[in-house]
Amino acid sequence: MSEQKQSLKQIIQFRRDKLDAIRAAGVNPYPYRFDATHTSISIKENYAELENQDVTVAGRIMSLRVMGKASFVHIQDQTGRIQSYVRRDDVGADNYQVFKKLDIGDILGVSGYVFTTKTGEISIHAETITVLAKSIRPLPIVKEKDGDTFDAFQDKELRYRNRHLDLIVNPGIRAIFIKRAKIISAVRKYFDERDFLEAETPVLQPLYGGASARPFVTHHNALDQKLYLRIADELYLKRLIIGGFDRVYEISKDFRNEGMDRNHNPEFTMLEFYQAYVDYEFQMDLVENLVQTVAAQVDAMKVHWNGIDIDLSKPFARRPILDLLREATGRELGSAAVSEMVAVCKEFEIGVPDSPNYGQLLDLLMKELVEPNLLQPTFVIDYPKAISPLAKLHRSGDPELVERFELFIGGAEFANAFTELNDPIDQRERFEAQARLRAAGDEEAQVLDENFLQAVECGMPPTGGVGLGIDRLVMLLTEQRSIRDVIFFPAMRTVE
Repeated sequence: MSEQKQSLKQIIQFRRDKLDAIRAAGVNPYPYRFDATHTSISIKENYAELENQDVTVAGRIMSLRVMGKASFVHIQDQTGRIQSYVRRDDVGADNYQVFKKLDIGDILGVSGYVFTTKTGEISIHAETITVLAKSIRPLPIVKEKDGDTFDAFQDKELRYRNRHLDLIVNPGIRAIFIKRAKIISAVRKYFDERDFLEAETPVLQPLYGGASARPFVTHHNALDQKLYLRIADELYLKRLIIGGFDRVYEISKDFRNEGMDRNHNPEFTMLEFYQAYVDYEFQMDLVENLVQTVAAQVDAMKVHWNGIDIDLSKPFARRPILDLLREATGRELGSAAVSEMVAVCKEFEIGVPDSPNYGQLLDLLMKELVEPNLLQPTFVIDYPKAISPLAKLHRSGDPELVERFELFIGGAEFANAFTELNDPIDQRERFEAQARLRAAGDEEAQVLDENFLQAVECGMPPTGGVGLGIDRLVMLLTEQRSIRDVIFFPAMRTVE
């Protein structure tokens, strides 16, 4: 009876019976180590040198054709798959009987010489075989013929919940995560080569700050104190600037207790970096160069993402936020009253929260009317002071504007940056204004951090700071539309 027609309970029992038989034959199905000499790809890429040479490989059985005295098996390692020809007279009758009790999903070691079959497939002629792990639970059934895949394991819910299976039966998924690792390595190299210090700041914080978001809350038993998972690294990294480090960066996990969609996961990876004696214009140039440098290193300067072709090689556009809002609404909104903002939202059929403030409404208008149209790389610059409590007043002298930019690509936000506010009196007033918004019901308004304010009062140099979403950068450069496709283990609702 084929496994397809059996219940899971029957399959597991059948495999356990095979496991018992292997042990009864005196074979340990779970040995302690195995020394492989080659990978599947190294054999294929160096066939001319390795033909008729001995090699040893290890991997998971992905296809198995067992015949009377000879069999073919494909094993999959981290680099790909390779076929092995297993003949009873070469491996021994007893070992061949053990081999016949193996299943797809088992892990096998093979030693033998490299050759090419009559059909032209580079293979290993097995001389010894070693059982490395007997699988009890079957893999999802994936059929292949002539290079085409049938019955693929593509249900996204199952894939995200069972990433190990996804990686086994959909080996193309591995390329995404290999590229993710290369992207993060390229980012780190970029800053290390520019004399930035890589820093580590607390994940558990007595106060959360540096962004407008709701936190996760926990309790420290020994301290008998409420703590928060960080929503950003900003306030701690700025203290390092105050302490005398001129260039710092951190690639970190941040946590925000908010909604989930294709662009948001409650746990995500952020890059934040700060440099003394520069401003947001300097940082705009740096961010553009960073994105282009990393994209070039992973061969992704031109990508097809979110349904459009994006060219990262061209200069990024720079547009003032109020100009974009004027074009979208036909109104000047820089100093508009809340009532006027509500009227504009209603005109465009945008729902508004109860007792909204100016910043919330402006953010809604941006998200609904402007951001979806920012397809090619665009820096949106010069934000209203009301929604930028950590940014410095604009040098133009306009008291309602600050020096801030956000980077948008493909309709999604990638980075947020300021000429950092280093006037301690102004900063305290901004935090106090945020406190009033919280008292009025805005749960995402920032918390007043007295320790940070006292640090700024010691003197903070002119500074440019940036936060950039690593997950979204990976999404872009790997052409994945959901953040869950670039996180090994995305957040999922528990299933009973």
